[in-house]
Amino acid sequence: MILSIQLRTKFQSLRSLSALVFFTAIAWSPASLAAPPDSGDTAWVLTSTALVLFMAIPALALFYGGLVRVKNVLSLLMHCFVIVCAASILWFIAGYSLVFTDGGSQQAWIGGFSRIFLRGLTAQSQSGKLPEAVFIMFQLTFAAITPALIVGAFAERMRFSAMLLFSMGWLLLAYVPVAHWVWGNGWLMQLGVLDFAGGIVVHVNAGVASLVAALVIGRRQGFPQKPMPPHSLVLAYTGAAMLWVGWFGFNAGSALAANGSAAMAMLTTHLAAASGALVWMAIEWVKFGKPSVLGIATGMVAGLGTITAAAGYVGPAAAVGIGSVAGASCFWATQYIKNILHVDDSLDVFSVHGVGGTVGSLLTGILVASQFGGVGLAEGATIGSQLMVQALAIVVTALWSGLVTLGLLKLVDRLVGLRVNAEEETEGLDIVFHEERGYNL
Repeated sequence: MILSIQLRTKFQSLRSLSALVFFTAIAWSPASLAAPPDSGDTAWVLTSTALVLFMAIPALALFYGGLVRVKNVLSLLMHCFVIVCAASILWFIAGYSLVFTDGGSQQAWIGGFSRIFLRGLTAQSQSGKLPEAVFIMFQLTFAAITPALIVGAFAERMRFSAMLLFSMGWLLLAYVPVAHWVWGNGWLMQLGVLDFAGGIVVHVNAGVASLVAALVIGRRQGFPQKPMPPHSLVLAYTGAAMLWVGWFGFNAGSALAANGSAAMAMLTTHLAAASGALVWMAIEWVKFGKPSVLGIATGMVAGLGTITAAAGYVGPAAAVGIGSVAGASCFWATQYIKNILHVDDSLDVFSVHGVGGTVGSLLTGILVASQFGGVGLAEGATIGSQLMVQALAIVVTALWSGLVTLGLLKLVDRLVGLRVNAEEETEGLDIVFHEERGYNL
Protein backbone atom coordinates (compact mmCIF):
# COMPACT_ATOMS: atom_id res chain seq x y z
CA MET A 1 0.00 0.00 0.00
CA ILE A 2 2.77 2.39 1.00
CA LEU A 3 4.70 1.38 -2.16
CA SER A 4 1.63 2.10 -4.30
CA ILE A 5 1.23 5.58 -2.77
CA GLN A 6 4.91 6.33 -3.33
CA LEU A 7 4.72 5.24 -6.98
CA ARG A 8 1.59 7.30 -7.58
CA THR A 9 3.22 10.38 -5.99
CA LYS A 10 6.32 9.98 -8.18
CA PHE A 11 4.13 9.57 -11.28
CA GLN A 12 2.21 12.76 -10.47
CA SER A 13 5.46 14.63 -9.90
CA LEU A 14 6.81 13.33 -13.21
CA ARG A 15 3.60 14.35 -14.99
CA SER A 16 3.79 17.86 -13.47
CA LEU A 17 7.42 18.15 -14.56
CA SER A 18 6.51 17.04 -18.10
CA ALA A 19 3.73 19.61 -18.27
CA LEU A 20 6.13 22.30 -17.05
CA VAL A 21 8.67 21.37 -19.74
CA PHE A 22 5.93 21.28 -22.43
CA PHE A 23 4.50 24.69 -21.64
CA THR A 24 7.96 26.15 -21.21
CA ALA A 25 8.85 24.89 -24.70
CA ILE A 26 5.72 26.55 -26.09
CA ALA A 27 6.54 29.78 -24.32
CA TRP A 28 10.03 29.82 -25.86
CA SER A 29 9.06 28.60 -29.33
CA PRO A 30 10.17 30.82 -32.29
CA ALA A 31 6.55 31.76 -33.02
CA SER A 32 6.06 33.13 -29.54
CA LEU A 33 9.35 35.02 -29.70
CA ALA A 34 8.04 37.29 -32.50
CA ALA A 35 7.85 40.82 -31.13
CA PRO A 36 4.33 42.23 -30.94
CA PRO A 37 3.50 45.25 -33.12
CA ASP A 38 5.02 48.49 -31.91
CA SER A 39 2.15 50.68 -30.72
CA GLY A 40 3.95 53.95 -31.44
CA ASP A 41 4.89 52.96 -34.98
CA THR A 42 1.41 51.61 -35.58
CA ALA A 43 -0.22 54.83 -34.40
CA TRP A 44 2.02 56.95 -36.64
CA VAL A 45 1.41 54.85 -39.77
CA LEU A 46 -2.34 54.83 -39.08
CA THR A 47 -2.19 58.64 -38.94
CA SER A 48 -0.07 58.79 -42.09
CA THR A 49 -2.54 56.56 -43.91
CA ALA A 50 -5.34 58.98 -43.13
CA LEU A 51 -3.17 61.89 -44.31
CA VAL A 52 -2.39 60.26 -47.67
CA LEU A 53 -6.06 59.41 -48.22
CA PHE A 54 -6.79 63.05 -47.38
CA MET A 55 -4.43 64.00 -50.24
CA ALA A 56 -6.48 62.09 -52.79
CA ILE A 57 -9.91 63.10 -51.49
CA PRO A 58 -10.41 65.98 -50.95
CA ALA A 59 -7.01 67.71 -51.48
CA LEU A 60 -6.13 66.61 -55.03
CA ALA A 61 -9.78 66.76 -56.08
CA LEU A 62 -10.12 70.38 -54.93
CA PHE A 63 -6.76 71.38 -56.44
CA TYR A 64 -7.62 69.87 -59.82
CA GLY A 65 -11.27 70.93 -59.64
CA GLY A 66 -10.36 74.55 -59.10
CA LEU A 67 -7.95 74.58 -62.04
CA VAL A 68 -10.49 73.57 -64.72
CA ARG A 69 -13.32 75.59 -66.21
CA VAL A 70 -16.56 75.82 -64.29
CA LYS A 71 -18.40 73.41 -66.60
CA ASN A 72 -15.98 70.60 -65.72
CA VAL A 73 -15.37 71.03 -61.99
CA LEU A 74 -17.60 68.12 -60.91
CA SER A 75 -16.01 65.77 -63.43
CA LEU A 76 -12.59 66.24 -61.78
CA LEU A 77 -14.05 65.71 -58.31
CA MET A 78 -15.79 62.57 -59.57
CA HIS A 79 -12.64 61.25 -61.24
CA CYS A 80 -10.60 61.46 -58.03
CA PHE A 81 -13.37 59.96 -55.93
CA VAL A 82 -14.16 56.98 -58.15
CA ILE A 83 -10.48 56.17 -58.73
CA VAL A 84 -9.91 55.91 -54.98
CA CYS A 85 -12.92 53.59 -54.66
CA ALA A 86 -12.02 51.33 -57.59
CA ALA A 87 -8.30 51.26 -56.78
CA SER A 88 -9.09 50.17 -53.24
CA ILE A 89 -11.01 47.12 -54.50
CA LEU A 90 -8.26 46.23 -57.00
CA TRP A 91 -5.68 46.51 -54.22
CA PHE A 92 -7.79 44.10 -52.14
CA ILE A 93 -8.23 41.65 -55.04
CA ALA A 94 -4.67 41.43 -56.33
CA GLY A 95 -2.64 44.64 -56.12
CA TYR A 96 -1.15 44.19 -52.68
CA SER A 97 -0.30 40.55 -53.24
CA LEU A 98 1.41 41.21 -56.58
CA VAL A 99 3.54 43.99 -55.12
CA PHE A 100 4.54 42.80 -51.66
CA THR A 101 4.35 39.00 -51.41
CA ASP A 102 6.96 36.45 -52.44
CA GLY A 103 6.85 35.77 -56.17
CA GLY A 104 9.15 32.75 -56.01
CA SER A 105 11.16 32.31 -59.19
CA GLN A 106 9.49 35.45 -60.62
CA GLN A 107 10.34 37.59 -57.59
CA ALA A 108 12.53 39.95 -59.60
CA TRP A 109 9.57 40.94 -61.77
CA ILE A 110 6.33 40.44 -59.84
CA GLY A 111 5.03 39.27 -56.48
CA GLY A 112 3.02 36.16 -55.69
CA PHE A 113 -0.60 35.18 -55.05
CA SER A 114 -0.53 34.34 -51.35
CA ARG A 115 -2.60 37.41 -50.43
CA ILE A 116 -5.06 37.40 -53.35
CA PHE A 117 -8.35 38.76 -51.93
CA LEU A 118 -6.22 39.29 -48.79
CA ARG A 119 -6.78 35.65 -47.90
CA GLY A 120 -5.17 34.52 -44.68
CA LEU A 121 -5.01 38.04 -43.28
CA THR A 122 -5.96 38.26 -39.60
CA ALA A 123 -5.76 40.87 -36.87
CA GLN A 124 -2.60 39.08 -35.67
CA SER A 125 -0.81 39.17 -39.07
CA GLN A 126 2.32 41.31 -38.97
CA SER A 127 4.53 43.12 -41.45
CA GLY A 128 7.71 44.02 -39.60
CA LYS A 129 6.74 45.97 -36.50
CA LEU A 130 3.29 46.82 -37.86
CA PRO A 131 0.02 44.92 -38.10
CA GLU A 132 -0.09 43.81 -41.73
CA ALA A 133 -3.52 45.39 -42.16
CA VAL A 134 -1.99 48.80 -41.39
CA PHE A 135 0.80 48.28 -43.93
CA ILE A 136 -1.74 47.13 -46.54
CA MET A 137 -3.91 50.18 -45.98
CA PHE A 138 -0.97 52.60 -46.07
CA GLN A 139 0.26 51.19 -49.38
CA LEU A 140 -3.30 51.21 -50.72
CA THR A 141 -3.41 54.99 -50.46
CA PHE A 142 -0.32 55.28 -52.67
CA ALA A 143 -1.88 52.98 -55.24
CA ALA A 144 -5.05 55.08 -55.20
CA ILE A 145 -3.53 58.54 -55.57
CA THR A 146 -1.05 57.67 -58.35
CA PRO A 147 -3.57 57.06 -61.18
CA ALA A 148 -5.61 60.00 -59.84
CA LEU A 149 -2.65 62.28 -60.63
CA ILE A 150 -2.88 61.37 -64.31
CA VAL A 151 -6.43 62.65 -64.81
CA GLY A 152 -5.09 66.20 -64.74
CA ALA A 153 -3.38 65.60 -68.08
CA PHE A 154 -6.56 64.85 -70.03
CA ALA A 155 -8.98 66.95 -67.99
CA GLU A 156 -12.08 68.33 -69.73
CA ARG A 157 -12.09 65.96 -72.69
CA MET A 158 -12.02 62.24 -71.82
CA ARG A 159 -15.13 60.11 -71.51
CA PHE A 160 -15.94 58.99 -67.97
CA SER A 161 -16.05 55.28 -68.86
CA ALA A 162 -12.76 55.57 -70.74
CA MET A 163 -11.12 57.31 -67.78
CA LEU A 164 -12.22 54.57 -65.39
CA LEU A 165 -11.13 51.69 -67.63
CA PHE A 166 -7.79 53.31 -68.36
CA SER A 167 -7.06 54.19 -64.73
CA MET A 168 -7.71 50.69 -63.43
CA GLY A 169 -5.79 49.03 -66.24
CA TRP A 170 -2.88 51.40 -65.64
CA LEU A 171 -2.89 50.65 -61.93
CA LEU A 172 -2.53 46.91 -62.54
CA LEU A 173 -0.15 47.03 -65.50
CA ALA A 174 2.04 50.06 -64.74
CA TYR A 175 1.89 50.93 -61.04
CA VAL A 176 1.89 47.38 -59.64
CA PRO A 177 5.00 46.13 -61.51
CA VAL A 178 7.05 49.28 -60.87
CA ALA A 179 6.09 49.33 -57.18
CA HIS A 180 7.21 45.70 -56.91
CA TRP A 181 10.51 46.38 -58.70
CA VAL A 182 11.36 49.27 -56.37
CA TRP A 183 9.66 48.41 -53.04
CA GLY A 184 8.71 44.73 -53.19
CA ASN A 185 12.21 43.24 -53.38
CA GLY A 186 12.14 43.30 -57.16
CA TRP A 187 15.14 43.71 -59.42
CA LEU A 188 15.55 47.48 -58.98
CA MET A 189 15.41 47.15 -55.21
CA GLN A 190 18.05 44.44 -55.41
CA LEU A 191 20.24 46.80 -57.45
CA GLY A 192 19.99 49.33 -54.60
CA VAL A 193 17.70 52.01 -56.07
CA LEU A 194 16.73 54.73 -53.59
CA ASP A 195 13.11 55.87 -53.62
CA PHE A 196 11.99 56.76 -50.12
CA ALA A 197 8.34 57.61 -50.81
CA GLY A 198 7.63 57.40 -54.54
CA GLY A 199 9.73 59.78 -56.63
CA ILE A 200 10.03 57.02 -59.22
CA VAL A 201 7.10 54.73 -58.37
CA VAL A 202 4.57 57.56 -58.16
CA HIS A 203 5.85 60.73 -59.84
CA VAL A 204 7.98 59.52 -62.75
CA ASN A 205 5.47 56.75 -63.41
CA ALA A 206 2.40 59.00 -63.42
CA GLY A 207 4.20 61.92 -65.04
CA VAL A 208 5.26 59.99 -68.13
CA ALA A 209 1.81 58.44 -68.41
CA SER A 210 0.34 61.95 -68.32
CA LEU A 211 2.51 63.19 -71.18
CA VAL A 212 1.64 60.18 -73.33
CA ALA A 213 -2.06 60.54 -72.53
CA ALA A 214 -2.06 64.24 -73.41
CA LEU A 215 -0.39 63.50 -76.74
CA VAL A 216 -2.72 60.61 -77.63
CA ILE A 217 -6.01 62.27 -76.71
CA GLY A 218 -5.08 65.59 -78.27
CA ARG A 219 -5.66 69.22 -77.36
CA ARG A 220 -8.81 70.81 -76.02
CA GLN A 221 -10.80 72.88 -78.50
CA GLY A 222 -9.18 76.29 -78.83
CA PHE A 223 -5.87 75.36 -77.20
CA PRO A 224 -3.44 77.19 -77.18
CA GLN A 225 -5.06 80.25 -78.77
CA LYS A 226 -8.06 80.45 -76.44
CA PRO A 227 -7.36 81.31 -72.77
CA MET A 228 -8.57 78.61 -70.35
CA PRO A 229 -7.99 80.08 -66.89
CA PRO A 230 -8.88 78.24 -63.67
CA HIS A 231 -12.48 78.82 -62.65
CA SER A 232 -11.68 79.04 -58.90
CA LEU A 233 -8.26 79.82 -57.53
CA VAL A 234 -9.79 79.66 -54.06
CA LEU A 235 -10.56 75.96 -54.56
CA ALA A 236 -7.15 75.36 -56.12
CA TYR A 237 -5.38 77.13 -53.24
CA THR A 238 -7.40 75.20 -50.66
CA GLY A 239 -6.56 71.90 -52.32
CA ALA A 240 -2.87 72.82 -52.58
CA ALA A 241 -2.71 73.74 -48.89
CA MET A 242 -4.32 70.41 -48.01
CA LEU A 243 -1.79 68.61 -50.19
CA TRP A 244 1.04 70.24 -48.27
CA VAL A 245 -0.30 68.91 -44.97
CA GLY A 246 -1.19 65.49 -46.38
CA TRP A 247 2.27 65.07 -47.89
CA PHE A 248 3.73 64.66 -44.40
CA GLY A 249 1.92 61.32 -44.27
CA PHE A 250 3.12 60.50 -47.77
CA ASN A 251 6.81 61.11 -47.02
CA ALA A 252 7.29 60.88 -43.26
CA GLY A 253 4.90 57.93 -43.08
CA SER A 254 7.11 56.03 -45.50
CA ALA A 255 9.63 55.51 -42.71
CA LEU A 256 7.01 53.03 -41.40
CA ALA A 257 8.05 53.99 -37.89
CA ALA A 258 7.82 56.88 -35.46
CA ASN A 259 11.56 57.51 -35.43
CA GLY A 260 14.32 59.87 -36.50
CA SER A 261 13.95 58.95 -40.15
CA ALA A 262 10.28 59.98 -40.10
CA ALA A 263 11.16 63.22 -38.31
CA MET A 264 13.86 64.10 -40.85
CA ALA A 265 11.54 63.20 -43.74
CA MET A 266 8.93 65.59 -42.36
CA LEU A 267 11.46 68.41 -41.98
CA THR A 268 12.99 67.93 -45.44
CA THR A 269 9.53 67.70 -47.01
CA HIS A 270 8.49 71.00 -45.50
CA LEU A 271 11.70 72.81 -46.43
CA ALA A 272 11.57 71.58 -50.03
CA ALA A 273 7.95 72.68 -50.39
CA ALA A 274 8.72 76.15 -49.04
CA SER A 275 11.82 76.50 -51.25
CA GLY A 276 10.00 75.35 -54.38
CA ALA A 277 7.17 77.80 -53.74
CA LEU A 278 9.47 80.78 -53.21
CA VAL A 279 11.68 80.07 -56.24
CA TRP A 280 8.68 79.61 -58.55
CA MET A 281 7.16 82.83 -57.23
CA ALA A 282 10.43 84.73 -57.70
CA ILE A 283 10.88 83.56 -61.30
CA GLU A 284 7.28 84.41 -62.14
CA TRP A 285 7.63 87.81 -60.45
CA VAL A 286 10.69 88.68 -62.50
CA LYS A 287 9.32 87.26 -65.77
CA PHE A 288 5.75 88.56 -65.61
CA GLY A 289 6.01 91.46 -63.16
CA LYS A 290 3.63 90.00 -60.56
CA PRO A 291 3.62 86.89 -58.37
CA SER A 292 0.49 84.74 -58.56
CA VAL A 293 -1.34 82.51 -56.11
CA LEU A 294 -1.42 79.74 -58.71
CA GLY A 295 2.33 80.06 -59.23
CA ILE A 296 3.34 79.85 -55.58
CA ALA A 297 0.94 76.93 -55.01
CA THR A 298 2.26 75.04 -58.04
CA GLY A 299 5.85 75.67 -56.95
CA MET A 300 5.00 74.19 -53.57
CA VAL A 301 3.59 71.04 -55.19
CA ALA A 302 6.72 70.83 -57.37
CA GLY A 303 8.91 70.99 -54.28
CA LEU A 304 6.88 68.26 -52.61
CA GLY A 305 7.03 65.95 -55.60
CA THR A 306 10.74 66.49 -56.11
CA ILE A 307 11.76 65.76 -52.50
CA THR A 308 9.68 62.57 -52.36
CA ALA A 309 12.43 60.20 -53.49
CA ALA A 310 14.99 61.74 -51.13
CA ALA A 311 12.93 62.71 -48.08
CA GLY A 312 14.35 60.23 -45.56
CA TYR A 313 17.83 60.05 -47.06
CA VAL A 314 19.02 63.69 -47.10
CA GLY A 315 19.53 66.54 -44.67
CA PRO A 316 17.86 69.97 -44.36
CA ALA A 317 20.34 71.88 -46.51
CA ALA A 318 19.97 69.32 -49.31
CA ALA A 319 16.20 69.64 -49.05
CA VAL A 320 16.36 73.39 -49.58
CA GLY A 321 18.56 72.78 -52.62
CA ILE A 322 16.22 70.15 -54.03
CA GLY A 323 13.19 72.37 -53.52
CA SER A 324 14.92 75.32 -55.19
CA VAL A 325 15.90 73.24 -58.21
CA ALA A 326 12.33 71.93 -58.34
CA GLY A 327 10.85 75.41 -58.45
CA ALA A 328 13.10 76.45 -61.33
CA SER A 329 13.09 73.24 -63.39
CA CYS A 330 9.36 72.59 -63.13
CA PHE A 331 8.53 76.22 -63.95
CA TRP A 332 10.56 76.13 -67.15
CA ALA A 333 9.12 72.71 -68.01
CA THR A 334 5.60 74.13 -67.97
CA GLN A 335 6.70 76.96 -70.26
CA TYR A 336 8.39 74.58 -72.68
CA ILE A 337 5.65 71.96 -72.80
CA LYS A 338 2.75 74.37 -73.28
CA ASN A 339 4.23 77.43 -74.97
CA ILE A 340 6.80 75.81 -77.27
CA LEU A 341 5.61 72.24 -77.87
CA HIS A 342 1.91 73.17 -77.43
CA VAL A 343 1.18 69.87 -75.69
CA ASP A 344 -2.11 70.23 -73.81
CA ASP A 345 -1.17 68.60 -70.52
CA SER A 346 -4.12 70.43 -69.01
CA LEU A 347 -2.94 70.71 -65.39
CA ASP A 348 0.83 70.38 -65.97
CA VAL A 349 1.11 66.88 -64.53
CA PHE A 350 4.21 65.92 -66.50
CA SER A 351 5.95 69.26 -65.94
CA VAL A 352 5.42 69.14 -62.17
CA HIS A 353 5.38 65.44 -61.30
CA GLY A 354 7.31 63.85 -64.16
CA VAL A 355 10.10 66.44 -64.26
CA GLY A 356 10.08 66.84 -60.48
CA GLY A 357 10.23 63.10 -59.87
CA THR A 358 13.10 62.71 -62.32
CA VAL A 359 15.14 65.59 -60.94
CA GLY A 360 14.55 64.54 -57.34
CA SER A 361 15.42 60.90 -57.97
CA LEU A 362 18.71 61.85 -59.63
CA LEU A 363 19.63 64.31 -56.90
CA THR A 364 18.93 61.59 -54.32
CA GLY A 365 21.81 59.59 -55.78
CA ILE A 366 24.17 62.47 -55.03
CA LEU A 367 22.86 64.07 -51.85
CA VAL A 368 22.42 60.78 -49.98
CA ALA A 369 26.21 60.77 -49.55
CA SER A 370 27.35 61.55 -46.01
CA GLN A 371 29.59 64.42 -47.16
CA PHE A 372 26.40 66.25 -48.24
CA GLY A 373 24.59 65.57 -44.98
CA GLY A 374 22.76 62.44 -46.15
CA VAL A 375 22.45 59.09 -44.45
CA GLY A 376 25.33 57.71 -46.49
CA LEU A 377 25.67 55.39 -49.46
CA ALA A 378 25.30 51.64 -49.15
CA GLU A 379 28.48 49.68 -48.52
CA GLY A 380 30.51 49.45 -51.71
CA ALA A 381 28.47 52.07 -53.55
CA THR A 382 29.80 55.36 -54.88
CA ILE A 383 27.99 58.48 -56.00
CA GLY A 384 28.66 57.48 -59.60
CA SER A 385 27.32 53.94 -59.21
CA GLN A 386 24.27 55.17 -57.27
CA LEU A 387 23.54 57.75 -59.97
CA MET A 388 23.66 55.01 -62.60
CA VAL A 389 21.15 52.92 -60.65
CA GLN A 390 18.87 55.93 -60.20
CA ALA A 391 19.06 56.80 -63.90
CA LEU A 392 18.40 53.20 -64.92
CA ALA A 393 15.30 53.06 -62.71
CA ILE A 394 14.00 56.34 -64.16
CA VAL A 395 14.53 55.25 -67.78
CA VAL A 396 13.02 51.81 -67.29
CA THR A 397 10.02 53.23 -65.43
CA ALA A 398 9.47 55.88 -68.10
CA LEU A 399 9.64 53.35 -70.93
CA TRP A 400 7.37 50.86 -69.18
CA SER A 401 4.83 53.48 -68.15
CA GLY A 402 4.83 55.07 -71.59
CA LEU A 403 4.31 51.79 -73.44
CA VAL A 404 1.60 50.58 -71.05
CA THR A 405 -0.18 53.93 -71.27
CA LEU A 406 -0.08 53.98 -75.06
CA GLY A 407 -1.34 50.42 -75.35
CA LEU A 408 -4.15 50.92 -72.84
CA LEU A 409 -5.34 54.14 -74.46
CA LYS A 410 -5.52 52.49 -77.87
CA LEU A 411 -7.42 49.54 -76.41
CA VAL A 412 -9.86 51.70 -74.47
CA ASP A 413 -10.46 53.84 -77.53
CA ARG A 414 -11.53 50.76 -79.45
CA LEU A 415 -13.76 49.56 -76.61
CA VAL A 416 -15.65 52.69 -75.54
CA GLY A 417 -14.02 55.66 -77.27
CA LEU A 418 -11.56 57.96 -75.54
CA ARG A 419 -12.73 61.46 -76.25
CA VAL A 420 -16.01 63.30 -76.07
CA ASN A 421 -17.29 64.87 -79.28
CA ALA A 422 -17.05 68.59 -79.97
CA GLU A 423 -20.60 69.34 -78.84
CA GLU A 424 -20.12 67.48 -75.53
CA GLU A 425 -16.81 69.22 -74.89
CA THR A 426 -18.45 72.60 -75.44
CA GLU A 427 -21.33 71.76 -73.11
CA GLY A 428 -19.01 70.47 -70.39
CA LEU A 429 -18.48 67.06 -68.81
CA ASP A 430 -20.50 67.85 -65.69
CA ILE A 431 -23.80 67.92 -67.55
CA VAL A 432 -22.89 65.38 -70.23
CA PHE A 433 -21.83 62.56 -67.87
CA HIS A 434 -23.30 63.45 -64.48
CA GLU A 435 -26.32 65.67 -65.22
CA GLU A 436 -25.17 68.02 -62.49
CA ARG A 437 -23.64 71.46 -62.16
CA GLY A 438 -20.95 72.51 -59.73
CA TYR A 439 -22.71 75.78 -58.91
CA ASN A 440 -26.32 76.93 -59.03
CA LEU A 441 -26.03 80.66 -58.50
